[in-house]
Amino acid sequence: MILGIDIGGANTKIASDDGTLIELHYIPLWKNSKLPETLLDIAKRLEPEKSGVVITGELADCFLDKDAGLSYIIDAVNNAFKNAYFLDNNGVFLKEKKKSIAAANWMASALAVGKEFGDCIFIDTGSTTTDIIPIKDGKPVARKTDFERLKYGELVYSGALRTNIAAILKSVNMEGGISRISSELFAITADAYLLLGMISPEKYTCDTPDGAGKTIVDAKRRLARVVCADLDEIRDDEILSIARQVMEAQVNDIKEGLLGVSEKYGLKCIVTCGLGEFLARSAAKECGFNIISISEKYGVEISKVFPAYAVAQLLRDHITPLK
Repeated sequence: MILGIDIGGANTKIASDDGTLIELHYIPLWKNSKLPETLLDIAKRLEPEKSGVVITGELADCFLDKDAGLSYIIDAVNNAFKNAYFLDNNGVFLKEKKKSIAAANWMASALAVGKEFGDCIFIDTGSTTTDIIPIKDGKPVARKTDFERLKYGELVYSGALRTNIAAILKSVNMEGGISRISSELFAITADAYLLLGMISPEKYTCDTPDGAGKTIVDAKRRLARVVCADLDEIRDDEILSIARQVMEAQVNDIKEGLLGVSEKYGLKCIVTCGLGEFLARSAAKECGFNIISISEKYGVEISKVFPAYAVAQLLRDHITPLK
């Protein structure tokens, strides 16, 4: 078996090259990370022939800089797996540490999508971020680093689970007028989408802001607190309206990046994937673009871990012998 591994700041995802094995592990690197132990357990259980790895977790603020983050993650991988290869942002598999390995999970996905679908814009909306990757002649033509991609609309730092509501909205429309919101970490997008039925409690895989539960009532209480209210001060329909405004703002944010990339590269076919694929699809639909859904083609589970699945396939199909 060839194993694909996608190590992010919050989640580590794995998938086999045939897609029969899929796992998502919530491992926040900034909180007493159990990444080394988890990787050792995975290697012992699965014993893959080779492992293809993509990394985005080097940006976690527990590390002094990206170089320190790469060192930590690469050392953890190499300590667990005997035959691991790291894909960089040039689409090249490497054994040694280079800065180009940082934030390269989008490259694996885009290469796989370009090979199958040709010219398109690939959008991956996960728990934390949204990648908007232009693909021409089957190859991604996006900027290489997160720093650059943020400037050009190819990375929108907004996701379906972990994004602070206060980072999305500055005010909300309420009955009787417009209300400002509190700039605290009272609620996250997972609360809004749990309440709207877009995710289940089982898909609420990250920590809750208050450390409480993941029920509808818990989510309502957190969303009410965004406008400094208790549940006895605000109606259910008003809380639901806040959740809908969160989704509308996120879709508009993604749509703005999508339209910019589309205009620059002349692309109107969109390929979507990720835990938050519903956001990417809504944005593409509002733009009037053609949409190809990875979850419909390969299944919802593969869509959630697509970079891991893609890097496993890329390593399997690699023509040049790897040393």
